Amino acid sequence: MAGSVSKRKSSKIDMTSGSIMKNVLLFAVPIVIGNILQQMYTTVDTLVVSNFCGDSALAAVGTSSQPVEVLLCIFLGIGAGVSILVSQSVGAGRMDRVKDISATAIVLVYFSGIPIAIIGWILAPAILQFMHVPADVWDEALIYTRLVFLGALGNIGYNMNAGILRGLGDSAASLWFLIVSGITNIVFDLAFVAGFGFGVAGAAAATSIAMFLSWIVSIVYIRKKFQELEFTVFPRRFNSHDLKAILKIGLPIGLNNSLFSFGHMALQILVNEQGRQFMAGASVAGRITGLTNIAITAMSSAASTFAGQNYGASNYRRLREGYIKIPAVSGLLTLSFGLMAISFRMPILRFFSQDEMVLLYAGRYVVVILLSQWCYAVFNCISNIVNGLGYVRYTTLINLMMLWAVRIPSAYLINRYFDGTYIMVCFPISFLFGMLCMIGYYIFSPSWKEVMSRADRF
Repeated sequence: MAGSVSKRKSSKIDMTSGSIMKNVLLFAVPIVIGNILQQMYTTVDTLVVSNFCGDSALAAVGTSSQPVEVLLCIFLGIGAGVSILVSQSVGAGRMDRVKDISATAIVLVYFSGIPIAIIGWILAPAILQFMHVPADVWDEALIYTRLVFLGALGNIGYNMNAGILRGLGDSAASLWFLIVSGITNIVFDLAFVAGFGFGVAGAAAATSIAMFLSWIVSIVYIRKKFQELEFTVFPRRFNSHDLKAILKIGLPIGLNNSLFSFGHMALQILVNEQGRQFMAGASVAGRITGLTNIAITAMSSAASTFAGQNYGASNYRRLREGYIKIPAVSGLLTLSFGLMAISFRMPILRFFSQDEMVLLYAGRYVVVILLSQWCYAVFNCISNIVNGLGYVRYTTLINLMMLWAVRIPSAYLINRYFDGTYIMVCFPISFLFGMLCMIGYYIFSPSWKEVMSRADRF
């Protein structure tokens, strides 16, 4: 028994003591590797589809990812709420509450994943019609969308469990889950698409199977390594107080993420209006910009856990010490990855397509996004620090304004008065807006000033 406790402790990172950046980076590294693996198996989807099915299928995969995100993001945001509450409870030494939160999270997985799968299957045609999906892409986009929706339960289950583990300070476990799912996805991709000729349906099935496997492996891991949580496979009980707390924090994040994804659907309409080649170029470019996004996601997750644990432990001095360091390092890492990717963009893009117009659009997209993505890294890291304290209203408002008041209007203005193949310029405009607003929160917010003032009293 003592041995299992030792192993469990060794896999957890205590954000309330030791070097701040060392802990943050140790926490972030497994997430970085995991994100690379996630990007790898979505990239394998793209490579296999583009090489065995053609540009029409590639465009179908690119446009079909947006509607799936709209419904999933609500519940992934709730998973973020679970992670924040777990980290605060760990910081306060309340493992009994972590147990109740985890049990409630299991209920949320089933009561969200199953309805999403059903609703997504039924509404897929209406969603694609709303997105102005071209006729030559329609059939493949429809089957891909429907099959990915069927995997919603596994996707939500895995991300909810990963949120619990991140809140506990264990970010390394998710890496092993993704290694398993990544290998599974690649094997089934090659078998279904290249071997059996199932086309985009095979790629969608491979992705869904991989996410279900990640969910199952995460359940086994939590049950073995954190036995005190009494984690179950199926829902058995929930705590109404914790359910309200999860929804209070997670629902605004989830609704914000969902509206964000819905906004991306609105942008995808503009992408679709530029034609098949631009659609394919944007889809390919997204694989590279997604790879450079890994530092943002990892550092933001670490920032949220850092803020939650130290806030729960009333360690305000440490919170004050880290609230600038972490976003600054995140921005520098993102800029470094971006410049590297820009340097090698064309050789990488040629793996996906040989069409010169597709490559032109993809290359342009990559340069515009990656030169400005560091602003988004700083914005997102500060947002997650604030969210880690449970202060989600301002961050939700800024996220919505960033998309609906800045990004979408600027994209439509570019499309109408300039050139629709430059609509990606709307991203750096919104990135800069969001970063300035979150820096402004540090400077002007009474709530943040109150938290910082506690550092001198405790």
